[in-house]
Amino acid sequence: MDFQLTPEQEDLRQRTRQFITDEVIPFEADPRCTPHGPTEELRQELIARARAVGLLTPHASRELGGLGLSHVDKAIVFEEAGYSPLGPIALNIHAPDEGNIHLMELVATPAQKARWLKPLVEGHTRSCFCMTEPAPGAGSDPSMLQTTARRDGSDYVIDGTKIHITGAVGAAFAIVMARMEDGSATMFLTDMERPGITIERQLDALDSCFTGGHAIVKFEGVRIPEGDRLGELGLGLRHAQLRLAPARLTHCMRWLGQARRAHDTAVAYAREREAFGHKLAAHEGVSFMLADNELDLHTARLVIWHCAWLLDQGNAAGHESSMAKVLCSEAEWRVVDRSVQILGGRGVTDLSIVSRIFSDMRAFRIYDGPSEVHRWRIGRQIARGPRTTEVAR
Repeated sequence: MDFQLTPEQEDLRQRTRQFITDEVIPFEADPRCTPHGPTEELRQELIARARAVGLLTPHASRELGGLGLSHVDKAIVFEEAGYSPLGPIALNIHAPDEGNIHLMELVATPAQKARWLKPLVEGHTRSCFCMTEPAPGAGSDPSMLQTTARRDGSDYVIDGTKIHITGAVGAAFAIVMARMEDGSATMFLTDMERPGITIERQLDALDSCFTGGHAIVKFEGVRIPEGDRLGELGLGLRHAQLRLAPARLTHCMRWLGQARRAHDTAVAYAREREAFGHKLAAHEGVSFMLADNELDLHTARLVIWHCAWLLDQGNAAGHESSMAKVLCSEAEWRVVDRSVQILGGRGVTDLSIVSRIFSDMRAFRIYDGPSEVHRWRIGRQIARGPRTTEVAR
């Protein structure tokens, strides 16, 4: 690895940082930021600003209008975008669309790309990924998939319920994982307006950074034409891995930006606020917390860059992305938690952006697999012995 940024990478970092500072942060107090995320109106306004400066959907291929970023490039840009809770929305690199774009570029047919992917990359539509189910269905264990897809003539008929579906409200289409009659899993594409799809409920959640929030979605006799199957029949779980390892890592990238924002806010406050005759930063109890923040931010960034580098070398990096998810989610959470402590009353009220970041960040330790599941996966790998090099297929 070479830790020296190229001139192009440095330029992209500075352009993104300036855009977030000048064009995005001023919208953080906008009343269109709701408990269920920014409204579609606000999203479109932010999207238009990113489009105007050439930063929209930068991770997409150049053929689709993106910048064709490598994984290391994404680590640089996504951290800068994450400095504001609205940054990923503005650049169109938020979950679940970012991961869906990556997946569809790899496995969608030309017709599917024209119908669904191109408008998504251009920021005109949103999508959702329907995988998780209420008990006894699939959560961290995808083998427990209960949603079914059965053949009926030239169509598939899907029945089941999905839960915690990010962005479902207002999404134009969904990627749905369903179990086939032989027990294998397959992915399907469907317009959210298709008959038989019902959003049962929009859930109240700790986080408020995703447009559309999170919802329960029910599928009752939903007919899916053969041409709307995504990827190969029966290979849904394998295709999902193409999405999950990079998507785990991009979560780490975006939240690193928010953790850095919380730390910067705490540093500025500690240098200004006085107690017991000294600035807060001069008190050892506070300065040690700030030092620990620096340590955690540095560690998280190195872990992200290493895993991104592996992905760029063609390594599937499943083991490393699991390690990154645990290390980064816990380190970045510690940074935000300490920042709240340093800010005191300001840190738990709307007088500071940090209280909002705190609420959003806690959910990160759950998304794309909680720490316990990844530790179990890592432990299983250790028990099996030395690993051969994983190569993406």
